[in-house]
Amino acid sequence: METKQEIEEQKKYINKVKTENKNKNLKYTIITMGCQLNENDSEKLAGMIEQMGYNKVDSFKDADLCLFNTCCVRENAEDRLFGKLGELKRIKEQKGTIIAIGGCMMQEKQMVEKINSSYPFVDIVFGTHTLHKFPEDLYNSLQERNKVRDILDIDGKVYEGLPIKRTSNTQANVTIMYGCNNFCSFCIVPYVRGRERSRHPQDIIREIKELAQEGYKEITLLGQNVNSYLRVEKWKEKSLDWNGINSFATLLRAINQIDGIERIRFISPHPKDFTDDVIEAVRDCEKVCKLIHLPLQSGSTKMLKVMNRKYTKEQYLELVSKMQQKIPGVVFTTDIIVGFAGETEEDFEDTLDIVEKVRFEQVFMFIYSIREGTPGAKMENQIPDEIKHKRFDRLKELVESQVEENNQKYVGTVQKVLVEGKSKNNPNMLTGRTESNKVVVFEGDENLKDQIINLKIVSQHMWYLKGEII
Repeated sequence: METKQEIEEQKKYINKVKTENKNKNLKYTIITMGCQLNENDSEKLAGMIEQMGYNKVDSFKDADLCLFNTCCVRENAEDRLFGKLGELKRIKEQKGTIIAIGGCMMQEKQMVEKINSSYPFVDIVFGTHTLHKFPEDLYNSLQERNKVRDILDIDGKVYEGLPIKRTSNTQANVTIMYGCNNFCSFCIVPYVRGRERSRHPQDIIREIKELAQEGYKEITLLGQNVNSYLRVEKWKEKSLDWNGINSFATLLRAINQIDGIERIRFISPHPKDFTDDVIEAVRDCEKVCKLIHLPLQSGSTKMLKVMNRKYTKEQYLELVSKMQQKIPGVVFTTDIIVGFAGETEEDFEDTLDIVEKVRFEQVFMFIYSIREGTPGAKMENQIPDEIKHKRFDRLKELVESQVEENNQKYVGTVQKVLVEGKSKNNPNMLTGRTESNKVVVFEGDENLKDQIINLKIVSQHMWYLKGEII
């Protein structure tokens, strides 16, 4: 069946469930684990669920439908899921809550087997490639009261036209591609998200223009390997241009021309695919934020080879230097894994060396956890947990020692800040973010929410800046 036909079929199921739920005042909640791609998937699920007559609540204790959108990148996501399921069992017995689990974790065979054996009260299990069929799965569960298992092991298709319920009125995530072809030895993503598939440029541009018309000011382009957009399809080599778009660089330039959009971000790029045309597009496009997330994973050339990252320490530093020369004011964030199999003290020192040299705005640090089904899980030279934690603490100490100095360069400057609303820690203050994604708190009228305003930065406080309205 063609994707358009499949979506039309699901619309029928949406209407069927809506009819079933009429006048019942049913409620739902979605617990999202993982990356912004998972968050974007949850927005699509929420869009479908609300069209089926459910209203959102924050607590799963109040929900008639509780949905988990899972991540399988790190072990703590599994622990969190099983803990929540334990709590939900009693609630389900009391009020008959429907429990659904989707996302990356459900593409792992051993995880589905564990759900079936240890948590038989779960009603619906669906994978990353069958998200669009959730209305049908829910309808079948409601009608037959049977367990629904809807998982495909093959690579998924790209589905357009799913309803979406966004969590912000000004900032939106837009997925431009799905899957990954890199097969880093520590990563399970290619096995659960499938191979790379790019959305058609026309669909992306249409979605972003609609967002601009609705008042959205900032968009983040998403993909497991976002800067390989259209590369698998080889649009550039085959001259398959659509309105001049045949690569990630030309997509950035096209989005930069859309009226109403004021900020463009993208994650996560791969260093090996950060070509000169992408660097030049970031430089030339005034709406593209000059904050580049450039995942490192390890600073050791030996470890990078073991990780199958396809670049060396020297090449990474050369890329950083090239961007610094070509993009005025560019700053970087990164991902680092501590304690991958075979990492020696010398390898870890190489990681610290890169952190010293680049001085990242933010480092997302992770202790390596074995993911079954990946090459890393079969490696015999695993690092003891005690050593992993000691190295993690050393990296954390170095990163935090750089924060104050990094923040100090903002003091006295004027920054454009997108106001997000009241500060969670101090309701008397407003909070927002700079183009470099720094949190700024300041005094101001709540009517400023969702606007981009100029603030003078007057002080820095480790994890946030303090500003004043000019």
